Amino acid sequence: MLRGNQVLELTPKLLDLLLHLLDHAGTLVTKEQLLDALWSGANVTDNALSQAVSELRRALGDDAGTPQFIKTVSRRGYRFIAPVERLTASASASAPPSPRHDLSMPADTGLETLPPPATAHAGDTSIAVLDFVNVTGAADSAWLSAGIAETVTGDLRATGRFRVVDRGRVIEAIRRTNGSLREVSADLGASFLVVGSFQRNADRIRITARIVEVESGEALADAKVDGPLAEVFELQDRVVAQFSNELGIASARTARARASRETASLEAYRSYTEAWLRLESLDVREIPLAIEGFNRAIAMDPHYALAFTGLASAELAAYEATRTDNVPAQHLLQGAVGHARQAVALDDMLAEAHATLGLVLVSAWETDEAVRVARRAVALEATSWRHFFRLCHASWGDERLRAANAALSLYPEFAFAHFQMAMVHVARGDLREAETVLRQGAAVQDRQVAHGDRYPALGLHWLLALVRMAQDDVGEALRELDREQQLADPHRLYGREYEMSALHARGACLLRIDKHAEATHCFRSALELYPDHAQSLIGLALTLRGSGSREAAEAITAKLPAIVDTLARARPIEAALVESQIEAVNGRPQEAGARLCQLLHSAPRGFAAWTIPIEPFLRELSGIQEFRSALERLAQRAR
Repeated sequence: MLRGNQVLELTPKLLDLLLHLLDHAGTLVTKEQLLDALWSGANVTDNALSQAVSELRRALGDDAGTPQFIKTVSRRGYRFIAPVERLTASASASAPPSPRHDLSMPADTGLETLPPPATAHAGDTSIAVLDFVNVTGAADSAWLSAGIAETVTGDLRATGRFRVVDRGRVIEAIRRTNGSLREVSADLGASFLVVGSFQRNADRIRITARIVEVESGEALADAKVDGPLAEVFELQDRVVAQFSNELGIASARTARARASRETASLEAYRSYTEAWLRLESLDVREIPLAIEGFNRAIAMDPHYALAFTGLASAELAAYEATRTDNVPAQHLLQGAVGHARQAVALDDMLAEAHATLGLVLVSAWETDEAVRVARRAVALEATSWRHFFRLCHASWGDERLRAANAALSLYPEFAFAHFQMAMVHVARGDLREAETVLRQGAAVQDRQVAHGDRYPALGLHWLLALVRMAQDDVGEALRELDREQQLADPHRLYGREYEMSALHARGACLLRIDKHAEATHCFRSALELYPDHAQSLIGLALTLRGSGSREAAEAITAKLPAIVDTLARARPIEAALVESQIEAVNGRPQEAGARLCQLLHSAPRGFAAWTIPIEPFLRELSGIQEFRSALERLAQRAR
């Protein structure tokens, strides 16, 4: 399938769905017909079909609300509504042999502003690099299993010959499967795998590797190198150089890419690799150790740009663990910004440096610069889902939606991208679209949790609960919050935060249906996790007031001014939101709406105050002109 000269990557199932719709273009294709055609004989529900249609729309850049390609016929099925030109045999003779249809995409899909993600030339295939087997089993060499695989992955990507699967996805696939080549290949949709091993003997190392076509079991290319361990960087480059020679690919690009990003110090390389593995666990207990490891790598090689990106990422993770505190660990964020800038200064062509800087600048509310440097990362390396994710995180409105879709095209199981898209829809007031996106993301997330994947998102069930609560479905909101609490791991980054958020939202739900005693318990439990959480104190005061404990409620309320003052210094946007909620629950709706308008007028560009449409304690403002003005301004910012 082509968009212009760009090949769009579709799974076999999505391609089958598209071809079936094209073969019946202009006519209604019922759900039953599609289920029979695509899942003949399988016990599959309508949800699987809905998910497939949604994913196909995302690949096409289509919108269910204003479709250009696939129109939903309510309760019946789907119709392909775009004109379809059927190529004659002579016309198709000069076309690339693999696609059956060439769709001309409208110019306003929005993707033209981004480099095409994961493009591949006709005939190219996806390839994934597995961890290299430590033949001798020496514990002090174990880090090389991942280290060599990471380097070979980067070198293969630099050749431009393959669509290289991200290493994080490879590790997840191995965890999801029994580790057999066929199952890993099928899970990743990769026709080729790189399998290899290394054997260390004193100060020497031998590395062997092979590119295997999984279906046939045949080797596409072999490599065998050996030499001093101190020259492991050159040895790793020689692995891909030998692959390139056998494949007839120029390998000069590989050497240049390696020279710009690595270190000459083996110990610095080891410290970096071990620290990165700790950081990617997203375990808050491992983050301080990751910071130590990156600092060791930098001490050994002060010009090691990748180590600075790792240190900035680790410091940001440590800061993010405190971001919901009334006074976050600002020194960690400042350190992250400084180290990310140092990485860019050391290597301006390193995409990871620009992407990391974009990520940390978002937390510092330097949103304009964050978007610029994240775009730079994508321009330098348009095949990395991580860079598109960081651009998604930095940007807002339509650009965020495009970047999220690009990330998902490269990494379909990245559930958090759905959360990021839903934020835009919530800010626009389009709660139904937010709900659709969140249900898709929650389904992906729950599969990841069941498989033990590394990047299961948190917060999707919490946000879905708030969206349902805003639509007066308290029962489903409570069920979603149950699920969020079940997923909250106190040792996982953001685990404590979302456990508190789920408890707070549960308290608000119970307060809505006048279950004051249960609501009081929820708010108190939330406050055990974050003792001065302002919104939970507001909720606790309301439940106590509603149950007749006015004196206790007033004692809680008396704590709020000092907390707001603290927030105003450390988290001014949060302080303004809290002040508006205090005004709202105390019967001053015009003042509450005016504060929100003022907040949105002065806030940096981006996602500030995006939760206003679903904040439980702002619900009573729905008929107030000032609140309507705030919602209109918020929606406009999200375009």
